[in-house]
Amino acid sequence: MLNRLSVLLVLTLVISCQQKQSMTSQENAKHTNRLIDATSPYLLQHAHNPVDWYPWGDEAFAKAKEENKPVLLSIGYSSCHWCHVMAHESFENEEIAALMNEKFINIKLDREERPDIDNIYMEAVQAMGLNGGWPLNVFLTPDQKPFYGGTYFPPEQWTKLINAVDEAYTNNYDKLYESASKFAASIQQSESEKYGLSEVGKELEKADFDSLYDQLAKRFDSEWGGLKKAPKFPMPALWNMLLTYSHAYDHQEAQSHLLFTLNKIADGGIYDHIGGGFSRYSVDGEWHVPHFEKMLYDNGQLLSLYAQAYKLTKDERYLEVIKGTTNWISREMLDETGGFYSALDADSEGEEGKFYVWTFDEVKALAGDDFSVIAEYFDIQQNGNWEHGKNVLRRLERHQDLANELNLSSADLQQKVTDFTAKALEERAKRVRPGLDSKIISGWNGLTLSGLCDSYQATQDPLFADLAKKNAAFLKNEMIENGRLLRIHGQSTQGYMEDYAAVIQAFTDYYETFFDVSYLDLARDLTNQTLEQFFDEKEHLFYFTGDQAENLIARKKEVFDNVIPASNSIMAKNLYRLGLMYDNDEYKKTALGMVLRVNKLIKQEAEYLSNWAAVSLMASEDTPEVILVGAKALNRVSALQSTYLPNKILMATEQQTDHPPLLEHKSDLGDGVTYFICYNKVCKQPLFEIEPVLSQLQSSN
Repeated sequence: MLNRLSVLLVLTLVISCQQKQSMTSQENAKHTNRLIDATSPYLLQHAHNPVDWYPWGDEAFAKAKEENKPVLLSIGYSSCHWCHVMAHESFENEEIAALMNEKFINIKLDREERPDIDNIYMEAVQAMGLNGGWPLNVFLTPDQKPFYGGTYFPPEQWTKLINAVDEAYTNNYDKLYESASKFAASIQQSESEKYGLSEVGKELEKADFDSLYDQLAKRFDSEWGGLKKAPKFPMPALWNMLLTYSHAYDHQEAQSHLLFTLNKIADGGIYDHIGGGFSRYSVDGEWHVPHFEKMLYDNGQLLSLYAQAYKLTKDERYLEVIKGTTNWISREMLDETGGFYSALDADSEGEEGKFYVWTFDEVKALAGDDFSVIAEYFDIQQNGNWEHGKNVLRRLERHQDLANELNLSSADLQQKVTDFTAKALEERAKRVRPGLDSKIISGWNGLTLSGLCDSYQATQDPLFADLAKKNAAFLKNEMIENGRLLRIHGQSTQGYMEDYAAVIQAFTDYYETFFDVSYLDLARDLTNQTLEQFFDEKEHLFYFTGDQAENLIARKKEVFDNVIPASNSIMAKNLYRLGLMYDNDEYKKTALGMVLRVNKLIKQEAEYLSNWAAVSLMASEDTPEVILVGAKALNRVSALQSTYLPNKILMATEQQTDHPPLLEHKSDLGDGVTYFICYNKVCKQPLFEIEPVLSQLQSSN
């Protein structure tokens, strides 16, 4: 019977997800289940399903034990396209829902509210030899042990699977439970045991980083940028690592491909050329047609990536991207509190991408006399460049090349494009908008705050400063309660390690941008809390959950970098930076111990350990501590901020102070500002002009 389940699952595995909602009208709801009291937009979408959904909790598992039924744990999120498809096809179907209610205790979970649970059961499905994704549907024993799972199932296959699971649970329980216990044991195995991280390895050298690059280069897509694969995810940490590597070793080939990749991403349909901001991924290998949902965490990281690239190149295209993305965040994702919402759905009016795509005639009417120029600029085709006669706007030629072809100046072409996009944005605003997931998640806000800080450093544009200051104050005042970081605004759940890591990083970035030491102290205080509540002294890595969190069947650690870097890799860099700033040797020792344990993994798989590789690269070289002291210090720091110098820490004060400790015994020896460059607690001769400072730093970086 278990073999039968396996066949069914293999037949119906589908891609992971993202998009819209297709749900029964709540005004005319025939059914109301326990999810009606939820705060999650995703759970509320299922509150009127005929399925008798429970939220995750003791009540559901007690009911399963009482009735001796398996548990169906169905996990998704509000902007998940295939989650909504399956909900419409199966969970809103009266007959299928009745069968589910008869055979199972059904739990619906928002993965963004409970990533700890999602991580456990995603790993369980992968341990079964199956591909993961969302919706994630996992069958559990009443004591939370997984025995089968999968992603999206069409209604017929889902019905067959329900009956097969019931038959296996009823007639082959002992064998099924034995299998469940083995899967539980697999996910309970520590990461150190599983990946051989118990011993401290060697520091990586230039030859090791060159080898990592060579591994990646074999998979480069020379036509469309990125790696040769479809779908294509932007993966900001990967390209940031290559940016750092290419700069550290003056590797022009690496730099050329990563900048080519950034250009192709920004030119593709994955970037919203009308309203700004990036979709989560493209379904093809050309960055052309996205799954149209926009996630805050992607856009925050891409702000950082394009800002760093702008620091290096001063390419105006990158400036357009960070301004366009920030305008989108400010216009569509900003709560009145200063926090940022989580996501925009892909669908509107039940149709994927409807809000974002254009017909030939729609563009022609808006563009008027400039239509031929706009059609060429954005690849507008009469029969559409996508499906059903629709066009997903993209750029196939660089701006100056097209201007030359059209016998226009670059400025004239830009003006025509600007006029058109303004009209298109106004027209698009009349359409039915995609659904908004209004959860405000601390970690995702942290990633975005870092992006805004990087963007302000690169440009000195108050657009970024104003938004960054509002968001930093929000995180400080609204998301920290009695010293404890919260996961979601308005809820009492403590943040997970990914939240702490991202917010600590953001507050450190905020200090290096605006030099408000209260935020640096907050970063230090939150770091101390993670060391007390999350750190595993035995394995020298951080757990995903704190020691006060709900006791689940496993307590996991994030090791691998993905669309969001692993919380452990972010924390390793946090500890290293704060260790330098506060002259805290324990912080630095902990950071280096983490990196040295993971180094041998980095050598094997650069793509999914890319942030680790960047941290390892930083830690393998002496990091300059750059300090400005004097009444003019804050006015003189912009030249350092706007120059691409990835391996440094930056501190500034207008008055002599002994806090943080790195500022102790340093005073202005000149006429308004003195520059100190120090390495490992030893400072070079003080400097009084920016040119020799930049010269020294660029040679060391």
